[in-house]
Amino acid sequence: MKKSGATTLWLLKIILPISLVVRFLGYFGVLEFLAGFLDPVFMNLGLPGSTAIIFITSVFLPLYAPLAIITSMSLTLRELTILALMCQIAHNLPVESAVQAKTGTTFWGMTTLRITMSILTGYILNVILPADMGMPLFVQSDVVVIDSIGMLLLIWIKSSLKISILITVVIFSLNLLYNLLHAFKLIPKLSKGVEPLLKFFGLSANTGFLWLIGYIVGVAYGGALMMDQLKDGRVTQEEANLLNHHLAVSHSAIEDNLLFVALGVSIWWILGVRFALAWVVVWSRRLIIRLSSRKKVNYNAYF
Repeated sequence: MKKSGATTLWLLKIILPISLVVRFLGYFGVLEFLAGFLDPVFMNLGLPGSTAIIFITSVFLPLYAPLAIITSMSLTLRELTILALMCQIAHNLPVESAVQAKTGTTFWGMTTLRITMSILTGYILNVILPADMGMPLFVQSDVVVIDSIGMLLLIWIKSSLKISILITVVIFSLNLLYNLLHAFKLIPKLSKGVEPLLKFFGLSANTGFLWLIGYIVGVAYGGALMMDQLKDGRVTQEEANLLNHHLAVSHSAIEDNLLFVALGVSIWWILGVRFALAWVVVWSRRLIIRLSSRKKVNYNAYF
């Protein structure tokens, strides 16, 4: 209970102020203004220029926010598939990058990586996806319009209470699950079970449990647990760094994927693209680390 309470407060101190700031940015039209600069980029990604606001919203908020906008627009299944992958890779960055910055990486490093890979993915999908994939399954609905600061604050308070309860329950459940698994010595067995997959992705076997948590509940909750394991010495800084690079582009495989599958996007496109990106990102990172180490060794030997 003590550890769960401390971790929950730490997460809420990050999430709640950021969510309030972003709501004000949306209310005063700042998000829409920023999206205008991305119009030419999105046209080259096979998307209507108006969808730039979806990407901007995704960058700052969890996936539910861009989904609300998506369901109010007329999009083809091809456009929705591209947007789904882009939003899944780059969403809720102020919160998730801040969490990852506490566990072996940097805020701007993770933010830059996710935005870059998101745009690159959109470009590649625009090249390889069939020209006609049909229409999505969702029915258009109206987005709630916030017409006063009082209404904005009321909606923020309601959503903050919901997210606070959710985070408390999830963090406590994760800590309870981890302690039970640790007490019954089941963590090594779980890690052993996913070890071949981790090896394929270039990750350490020590990160097996954290990898599973990241794929079940996402970066924010998984990062909180990773922070505890770093303090306890169960994973090293380098192992956490590589896992963060993997989870940056591929995480929360259940909730995030089901949100878009429910709209008609193919689960195989989502999983296939994100797994491929995670493999490329981690092995590229390992190559960079190896080359940097060799340069350092050669430099020291020279002098």
